[in-house]
Amino acid sequence: MSKTSSDEVIILDCWASPFCVRVKIALNEKGIEYEAREENLFGGKSELLLNSNPIYQKVPVLLHNGKPLSESTIIVDYIDHTWNSTSPLLPSSPYDVFEAGRKIWTGQTDEAVEVAKKDFIEILKQLEELALADKAFFGGESFGYVDILAVALTSWFYTFEQFGGFKVEDHCPKLSAWINRCYQRDTVSKVSPDPIKIYEFVAMLRKKMLGIE
Repeated sequence: MSKTSSDEVIILDCWASPFCVRVKIALNEKGIEYEAREENLFGGKSELLLNSNPIYQKVPVLLHNGKPLSESTIIVDYIDHTWNSTSPLLPSSPYDVFEAGRKIWTGQTDEAVEVAKKDFIEILKQLEELALADKAFFGGESFGYVDILAVALTSWFYTFEQFGGFKVEDHCPKLSAWINRCYQRDTVSKVSPDPIKIYEFVAMLRKKMLGIE
């Protein structure tokens, strides 16, 4: 990958975070070299993170020549505009399904999980029908900004499926085909976490946070 010699690009990272994955995919798509520094969000955050994002103390944080920037959608937009000599990432309204999926694995009753599952599937169907339609990617034939924001979330879909008892492919075949196309890109596959490890991670969180086996 290439970058301007004066550039220092660091991402304060968490391997399981789809929001960090968004940023890494965007940097990969732009061909920008960067250093990913893993943060221990549960056992002591670094001074760099606390100083760079003192209010929320969350990842991702992008440090470009020492300048901190937080919130993944803002970071991706910044990357797109800062390194605009390469192909644009087609800015558009982002679609975020992560919160809907979270309600599936945090549901403490069968009824709550069922409601969350229906809501999640409905959001995916709307995304598939209204935004993706018959296009290869959300921007048309080119992988772009909205694809980055959305595909980073998909490594969590296996977890949502396991706790919700469904398959995304059964309800949204076009969206599933889009996911497969995205993962054929090296910029996506090499930074996306293993869905099974995500599932194991979430199972641990459920037990720790909610007391649910």
